[in-house]
Amino acid sequence: MQKLNRRWVKAAILVVAVLAAPVSAQAESLASALSGAYQSSGLLEQNRAVLRAADEDVATAVSLLRPVIDFATSATRSFSDVRTNGVLVSSRSSTLSLGVTMSLLLFDNGASKLGVQAAKETVLATRAALLGVEQAVLLRAVAAHMNVIRETEVVALRENNVRVITQELRAARDRFSVGEVTRTDVALAESRLAEARSNLVAAQGNLMNQQEEYLAVVGRRPGALTQPPGLPTTPASVDAAKAVALRNHPDVIQLQHSVAAAELAVLRAEAAMGPTVRLNGSVSVNDNLGNTNGTGASSLGVTFNQRIYQGGAVASGMRRAMAQRDATRAQLLTVQQGVAQAAANAYVRLEVARATIEATDRRIAAAQVAFRGVREEASLGARTTLDVLDAEQELLDAQGARIAAQAEQFIAAYQLLSAQGLLTAQRLGLGVQIYDPAAYYNMVEGAPAFRSSQGQKLDRVLRRLNKD
Repeated sequence: MQKLNRRWVKAAILVVAVLAAPVSAQAESLASALSGAYQSSGLLEQNRAVLRAADEDVATAVSLLRPVIDFATSATRSFSDVRTNGVLVSSRSSTLSLGVTMSLLLFDNGASKLGVQAAKETVLATRAALLGVEQAVLLRAVAAHMNVIRETEVVALRENNVRVITQELRAARDRFSVGEVTRTDVALAESRLAEARSNLVAAQGNLMNQQEEYLAVVGRRPGALTQPPGLPTTPASVDAAKAVALRNHPDVIQLQHSVAAAELAVLRAEAAMGPTVRLNGSVSVNDNLGNTNGTGASSLGVTFNQRIYQGGAVASGMRRAMAQRDATRAQLLTVQQGVAQAAANAYVRLEVARATIEATDRRIAAAQVAFRGVREEASLGARTTLDVLDAEQELLDAQGARIAAQAEQFIAAYQLLSAQGLLTAQRLGLGVQIYDPAAYYNMVEGAPAFRSSQGQKLDRVLRRLNKD
């Protein structure tokens, strides 16, 4: 039964190892993983579309300052029967009417122009939000890359642990056969070997999970990943990290533009209480088909409108805009505090990771000396099998801590970049085509008509985006 269980464990280890093996032996760098995440992220595509929608809001606001021209036509067939002095007279007539009307806003106390400015501030806020999403995507790719490396090294460490304990079990059995140790020593070694095999299977399962995370983030399964050549440049102090974060973090920039948009909304609400002046014109032609009768008319006039009372809705709208402005200002202060705190936390996390690596290096060196010494003493009968297994476990724990600390150091370093607002494809110099958030805006800010050459160019761009 014991042999059967061992065979089952070996078979399970083999299956998991095959499933967890990378599909490609080609080494992949962290920059490659970041580029893949940037190019394949559906979340980035989603938020780029949100930005394009905000760009169109500017075009909509601009269109309110332009004339509105409507064309209308109608054809009417009339039937009438009139009885006069007992005589029924029937008549049939057809009328064709054509008309063009035009309306142009001349003055609205600046409300429409303020709407354009507010829409532009919203665009800038949305661009900052897009950068925030980009940072989150890239940081997740860093974590995925480093976690796959970590779990791969842990699997190798666990495999080596199984080999070492197998040797210790063999040695314990040999010593038991000559009476140097008891059956208890052999049982301890067998127990530790079973635990080592169980830990190996668990490590291989963790590796599979991290490979799936890598696939979800980067868009492909990981090959043989390489350690980054070095850590990114980090600030000299916590205060320096906070200062950079408050200047560059997308969340702060987004709220700054949102506050500006909210303040413009208050001014727009005030302007809405003023009068509006519109220029109105029309041209119409009525033709009675079937005869020579017809009429034509045209008109041009100016309309002045001043709302006197609307049940308090205008004043309520103004107060609402002021409340939203105040809420956005308070949100900006909260975000600034949170960004500063996040930068400080990331800086401390990196320093802790560095200190942990130094400590684990010393721990590994001491554990290696202790393991070699205990094993040598055991061969002379001065140590028990349990002493050897404990020393080996101490060395294994130290090596595992070193692997985890190294991955933690790189993740913390890039988290610090993200906390400062510096984790973007452009700042990292990734070899990808950087998405230009202003390109689409420059095409639509003038509110081109659908049938214009610019409108047709936009239509081609949108078709290409949908195809991609």
